[in-house]
Amino acid sequence: MRSAFILTALLFAACHGSDPATSSGSAGSAPTTPSAKPAATGSAGSAAGSSAGSGDGSATAAAGSGAGSAVAEKPVPPLASPVPAGGHDFTLEAKALLAVGACGQGATPEGITADQVTKHCDDVKKAQTDYTDAWVKPARAFFAAHVPKDIPKKVVYPFSGGDLSTALTVYPDADEITNMSLEPAGDPRDIDTLRGKDLDRALGTVAFELKFLYRVNFSNTKNMIDAMRGGALPTELIFALSAMKIHGYEVVGLRYFKINDDGTLHYLDDADIAKAPTVGKAKAEQRNWLFSNAELQFRKAGGRTQIYRHIRQNLGNEDSPGIGAGLKKDPRVLRYLELKGPVAAMTKAASYLLSWDSFSLIRDYLTSHVVWMVSDATGVAPKWGKPAGYEYETYGGFVGPHIQAGSGISKDWRTEFDSEPKRELGFRFGYYDIKNVNHLVIMRKKS
Repeated sequence: MRSAFILTALLFAACHGSDPATSSGSAGSAPTTPSAKPAATGSAGSAAGSSAGSGDGSATAAAGSGAGSAVAEKPVPPLASPVPAGGHDFTLEAKALLAVGACGQGATPEGITADQVTKHCDDVKKAQTDYTDAWVKPARAFFAAHVPKDIPKKVVYPFSGGDLSTALTVYPDADEITNMSLEPAGDPRDIDTLRGKDLDRALGTVAFELKFLYRVNFSNTKNMIDAMRGGALPTELIFALSAMKIHGYEVVGLRYFKINDDGTLHYLDDADIAKAPTVGKAKAEQRNWLFSNAELQFRKAGGRTQIYRHIRQNLGNEDSPGIGAGLKKDPRVLRYLELKGPVAAMTKAASYLLSWDSFSLIRDYLTSHVVWMVSDATGVAPKWGKPAGYEYETYGGFVGPHIQAGSGISKDWRTEFDSEPKRELGFRFGYYDIKNVNHLVIMRKKS
């Protein structure tokens, strides 16, 4: 019965996004020839210059500058963290998806009409702008004042769903960010061939999920099962590209990878891609699973290159049908994470899974490697953090969880909040509590 409950919690309560809420406030790659070709007429639907596109909250159009353009790009600054050479280069597909799906600047591929992009982007740009004004700006100011400057520049975000934007809000100067969730990044090749009404339907799914994410500020796995696992476009990847557009970054490169047994990365090369089923030969879900793990390289205009990696992984200890091997049987992701050494971290709206014994391995990793972490009450509770040498700082208020999954750790969190000075929180961070009160927790290693 316990395993059935865990499976239900994972799929329908969701990793990063179990909340049933509705509305509330490459560089170094081997030369290849991707087929996403920019149209000669330039970008359609991307010249409006949404005010959500600037990393400093202004109305600049820095995000995705030059994406898909025929003009030569500036020399790429060195990577913040060196990565192995090789891997099939999907940068052109990434830039096309940025322009068409995430509504950033860039050229529209041939066969996609300006009307299709405009119809999709009118909705998406409004959601991006509203989200930037309502959430990113106040949250950015808070974290600029509270995140120490001397913490590690490698960030780990378990149970992230499709949420890169929060990580960029908290850690805008990270050298690399690793997100982990149940959803695959998705097959980027669909943008080369998806056209007409099929494209309209796929963009409709992307728009719906993006608007949900920006309305409640977390992803809901129940919604994302179809959108990201079986989506005709790589929805998880488009979420990341939308975050880059919102925060004013441009795409430098896109590659996909697998994790080796020792935790190092193998980038999918031309031979690997040649073995993958082509678009039209296999269902989208089958192909999306093959393209589960993605690495995006990105930068501010003229700045250094930063790295975002998305890893599809069951973070439970045990295997779960339909979800995949757990960390006991498949510890490769733990080995990958351990190679990073000390890290900064975050999580939110994570179904309280870090308080369950069945997720002790990922919790133990956090308590042995994290220097500084921000979360809601779905983070590492004081029950485990304090014996491991951490201290806590709370904001907002917490009486109890608004979902049953957190009932086992409710008293521990309530005691911690009651023992802390009252500190105001002017924005929602993940879940609210049972009284609809916002809350946030900082966990840091004692000096």
